[in-house]
Amino acid sequence: MGELLLVLDEGTTSTRAMLFEPSGKCVGTHAAELTQHYPGPGLVEHDAAEIWTRTLACAQAMVEKAGGPDAIAAIGITNQRETIVFWDKITGEPLAPAIVWQDRRSAALCRAWRDAGEEPGVQARTGLLLDPYFSGTKIAWAMANWPQLKEAGDRLAIGTIESWLVWKLTGGLHITDATNASRTLLMGLGSGGWSDGLLDMFSAPRDALPEIVDCAGRFGTTKLFGSELPICGLAGDQQSATIGQTCFAKGDTKATYGTGAFILTNAGTAPPASKHRLLATVLWQLGGRRTYAIEGSVFVAGSLIQWLRDSVGLIETAPETEALARSVPDNGGVYLVPALSGLGAPWWEPEARASLSGLSFSSTRAHIIRAALESMAHQSHDLKTAFAADGADWARLRVDGGMVANDWMAQDLADVLALPVDRPDFAETTALGAAMLAGIGCGLFRGLEEAAAMRGKGTTFEPRLDGEARQVRLEGWKAAVERVIR
Repeated sequence: MGELLLVLDEGTTSTRAMLFEPSGKCVGTHAAELTQHYPGPGLVEHDAAEIWTRTLACAQAMVEKAGGPDAIAAIGITNQRETIVFWDKITGEPLAPAIVWQDRRSAALCRAWRDAGEEPGVQARTGLLLDPYFSGTKIAWAMANWPQLKEAGDRLAIGTIESWLVWKLTGGLHITDATNASRTLLMGLGSGGWSDGLLDMFSAPRDALPEIVDCAGRFGTTKLFGSELPICGLAGDQQSATIGQTCFAKGDTKATYGTGAFILTNAGTAPPASKHRLLATVLWQLGGRRTYAIEGSVFVAGSLIQWLRDSVGLIETAPETEALARSVPDNGGVYLVPALSGLGAPWWEPEARASLSGLSFSSTRAHIIRAALESMAHQSHDLKTAFAADGADWARLRVDGGMVANDWMAQDLADVLALPVDRPDFAETTALGAAMLAGIGCGLFRGLEEAAAMRGKGTTFEPRLDGEARQVRLEGWKAAVERVIR
């Protein structure tokens, strides 16, 4: 058996495969874009068959890079969470489009459940809120609106993206790890198993769902690359990034600024309960024992920059934003609330829409771009306030994701949050976390602490903004948000 770890990192806009040495050094990567389908306002879909074929092609490229499957010890998989796939157990082919985590088609269902007083009970059992973000609401909509799913009967399989990839890799193993299961609204947070009451509420057939397993172990093998390769690590992307950031102690906090922004604080081994519209979720499960996290989810982060580039034409490339932000001394009173897919935590306003306010004849393209970047720190501060109210204030923040390659933005986070911000030199901590789990699952490491050696060094940004300037910005942001949600 070799020692290389092959990671399949399936994101929202792209999928890729990466090769890691046990030291943590990345020795290869191959990526492919994924097609985004927007069949209507608030609707976001993927083609699950495309996800599979492009992920497989990326993996094959990395197996060749490694010199063949015998050089690889194990496969780890990390994935966009909450996106749900429906397929035929016999043919292994999708029965419908994959409904993406950003999709809002179940908003009316969620509103009806909330109006009926269901949310407190659901939150107590799952740690989650009744929002279109979560897989269970998407399943309920699909079962009511796509007749081919009911027609499939016992042939129907339902799973999140890692479940779909494992099925295709192994030829029929139907599993999901506890981190992804905890994002469905179907799993009891304390029990770690599917809840009959929740399955009924969301019209989810138990026989169509996967078995819930640990995040590390020998789950199955694939023969698609020649020699058998074991699949040994599974985790949702945000939990995987938290592991990659070595947030192993209670209170450790990381924030990933990718398509969306997701902040998780290690909450220890007892299921937490938020009173301030945050989420409780499984951070990892090893040996049947769960460690939990409190999470705040922002729906629009890097996708805002992509929108400004591709749909609005204010920039040609994302890296331009740093120079534009530096070219003006402040935001000029301009605020951008990026509710392009509604507002996530702590507001949870699925029908809110984005706004750009404070414009005048003195406003320039640079002010708008700066306001877009500033909205990342502003939304993070909203979450920091909610975390603190839940007794989980942050002492420092470990950041990753494509957006924080921008030094100006990383510094702005430190300034607005008034705490040190740590950025690792190797920013792909999501893939790194999956590599750590795969290494544990195949026996290269005895546990998380030993796997932590894979994480390298980084840079710390210390806060520099004075308190008065910070307060002015936050008051302007609060007023802008209030105009969106009132």
